[in-house]
Order: sequence, then structure tokens, then C-alpha cells
Amino acid sequence: MKYPDLKSIETMATNKFLKSLLFALTIGINSFNFCIQESSAYPVFAQQNYSNPRAANGKLACANCHLNQKAIEIEAPQAVLPNSVFEVEIKVPYDTTKQQVGANGKKSDLNVGGILMLPNGFKLAAKNQIPEAVKIKNKGVFISPYSTEFDNILVVGPIAGKTHQELIFPVVAPDPEKNSEIKYLTYPFYAGGNRGRGQVYPTGEKSNVNVFGATQAGQITEVTTGEKGDYNVTILNPSGTKTSQTVPAGLNLIVKQGETVKTEQALNSDPNVGGFGQEESEIVLQNPIRIVGYLAFCLSVLISQIILVLKKKQVEKVQAAELNF
Repeated sequence: MKYPDLKSIETMATNKFLKSLLFALTIGINSFNFCIQESSAYPVFAQQNYSNPRAANGKLACANCHLNQKAIEIEAPQAVLPNSVFEVEIKVPYDTTKQQVGANGKKSDLNVGGILMLPNGFKLAAKNQIPEAVKIKNKGVFISPYSTEFDNILVVGPIAGKTHQELIFPVVAPDPEKNSEIKYLTYPFYAGGNRGRGQVYPTGEKSNVNVFGATQAGQITEVTTGEKGDYNVTILNPSGTKTSQTVPAGLNLIVKQGETVKTEQALNSDPNVGGFGQEESEIVLQNPIRIVGYLAFCLSVLISQIILVLKKKQVEKVQAAELNF
């Protein structure tokens, strides 16, 4: 039986400590009302519950809580050189005039978040490697590796969506000359972007960004409003059984007293204005020698063509001289 070595145990312990620390910081900020309770996405929840955010079927972990689908776009170079710094941009477009229902039931602007799964060896560029123009665009934006184990997976958010619909990730390419596991190949990479709050909490409970259905069929005998703005709906079924259920504050109730409803019939309109999207693309880690070889080939073809043209002109002059003679 093979036991894990000391280094592996230390690495696992470090990973667990960092995840716990990050989770504690998030909860702490939330407790002091730094407006994060209104946010759209918590990467730390995915980090706490999924060691790898991409499932075997290709689904990213964010889609487990953000159930609505919205499109995103990826912009990245087709090919990069070793040790070069480049940008991967995830566009998360949405209608900025729309607002979401916050956890406290009040309207708030949407926040955005993103995840970028790069090939092994590709990492977040160091501060001294990032161009000044990118630093200005990313002012106030904190991008971090998913974990110490997966430093090729980057996460960002939640951040204000009105000013950050384009998420820019500065990335540095690996060098196969320094790492034998890296090859000059075409690699796939995956990206996800989210806007708005999720419909399911990591615990499996519904958030208030949902449509709440009637728990039984019958007639609505009473609709009352609580102190916090939530609704209490009482339904009487044909057998005389009463049930009461709560519709969270901030939602638009679409039923009223005296109406008859069916089981699972919606009691409120759909408040979800956000959604999650994911895309994949490819990037080529290009060998500089191949580029030099290609340029040399192009140069040799150009020189050959010039020589042929000059030789043709020379032959034409000789032929013209012979005709005149």
C-alpha cells in the first residue's frame, strides 16, 4: 500500500487552508455590508465545492447555480510565442437598464463574473509583465488563480457589470524549452461569463431570483404582506386543507385573493434578468524556429522569382539583338 509523501500532504493542507481563508474573507465582507450580498457570482463557492470547475461533460460549475443561459464572446490571439504576454477577453453583454432583485428584496444593478480555463502551463501574468494599457482597463479588478493546484484556471468577480462587460485576462505563455511537459501544439481553452445573481445557493436552496409555484391546487383565500415586504399566500384545496407559503420580498406577485390555481402554477413573474454562458476556443503555442523557417522560405521564393524575372529580361534582350543583327 502506497502512502502519500510529506510534500503531498503539505500541498493538500495548504490548498484547504487557502480555500477556507478565501471563503472566510468573503463571508466577512458580506457581513459588513460591502454590497456583496447584491452580487451576481461568488467564485469562492465554486472553489469550495469543486476541486475542478469543469465536469466530464464539459459543463462549468457556475452553471449549477446560474440556470439561465446567456451568450458570451471570446477574443484571443490565434497563436502566441513562448514567454509572451497576451490578452484573453471575455465579453459579457447585457442590457444595463435592467436591474435584479437583491438578496434583501431591493432592486440593484447586475454584477458580472468570469472564469477562464487555460491549457496547462499558461498562467496569469505577473504585475511587471502586464502592459500599462491593460492595468488601466483592469483598475479595481482582482483576478486570481482558481487554486494552488490549478493556477492555469483564472476567476474574477463579482464586479460592477455596467463598467466591466469586457473581462480582460493578461496571460503569459509557457516555454517548452524550460518545461519538457509543454509542447508546441494547438490547445483548447474554455471560458465562462455570468451576469446577475444565481437561482440556487451552494447548499441547494432556492434564492429569491426564482418563480415560486403553488404547493397545491385550490383557491387562494388570503394574501398578506409581511413586515419585510414578503407575501404570504394561503391556498385552500377542495378537501378543505389549507397551506401557506411565502413569496420573498421584491418579487412581482401575479395572483390575487379569490383566484383558483393549479399545483406548481406560478405565483410571481420571473425575476431573473441574468444568466451564465460558456464558450471554448483554441490557441496555438508557436515555435519561433518555425516562424524563422517560414520567413526564410518566403524570402528564398521572393529572391528566386526576382532572379527568374531578371533572367527572362536578359534572354529577351539577347533575342532582340539577334533579330536586329
